[in-house]
Amino acid sequence: MFKSPGAIAFSIGNLDVHYYGIIMSLSMLIGILTILLIRKKYFKDILTDTVFDISLITIIWGVVGARIYYVLADYKYFIQHPIEIGAIWNGGISIQGAILGALIAGLYYTNKHKLNFLRYADLFVFGLVAGQIAGRWGNFFNSEAFGLPCTLPWKLYIPLSNRPVEYILNEYFHPAFLYESVLNIIVFIILFIMLNSLKNRKDGIIFFLYIILYSIVRILVETIRIDSVLNIGIFHIAHITSFIFIIIALTGVFFIYKKINKDTL
Repeated sequence: MFKSPGAIAFSIGNLDVHYYGIIMSLSMLIGILTILLIRKKYFKDILTDTVFDISLITIIWGVVGARIYYVLADYKYFIQHPIEIGAIWNGGISIQGAILGALIAGLYYTNKHKLNFLRYADLFVFGLVAGQIAGRWGNFFNSEAFGLPCTLPWKLYIPLSNRPVEYILNEYFHPAFLYESVLNIIVFIILFIMLNSLKNRKDGIIFFLYIILYSIVRILVETIRIDSVLNIGIFHIAHITSFIFIIIALTGVFFIYKKINKDTL
């Protein structure tokens, strides 16, 4: 059984330090270290200084994108509580929004400096998924990102204040955050295998493969989650975004291989 010790790790005077913020900071650090390790062996042409520059801008805009996405998805709440829009230490960021924010920042940086965006994206997705593996545990401490009621040994206790009204009498739920974290480990392993096995790998293939795999992971996890902030019919907003991501990624792969075939004619 899982049970969060609470959202606050410790306090310094009147300042509360939240587990969520600690986990997010650690996940960013893990992400950068992963990128540096992968770069050292597989992307030796990419400069370390450039990695740090892109990491900084993508982290900043990733956080901004993550919060904007979440606020827009839960706009009814934030219209009534606008003062909480910036309170990300209470949770409420979306990895899909983070991906969009980081992509926009990465595109801007690589275009400005005349760099190959897809090659850098192939490298940075390893840091992204590594950060996701660790970052999902921030949801544990906030008692969020949970699924349907559960009686399994790894069930997650959710405090009364965090339960949806229709499940108010249920105490234990599927730890959806844990499922996504474990599935992301599998995604990382698949990406690493592809990195090692693909001969004459074309830039962008690893990146688009990540988008497809993570979108599938998110679709699977969302089928049991009951704390989605926005539903459209039977679909969660994360379902819809995932489907769009998959279409974009498949289109990207199509054009990469179309270019390969054109070049070999």
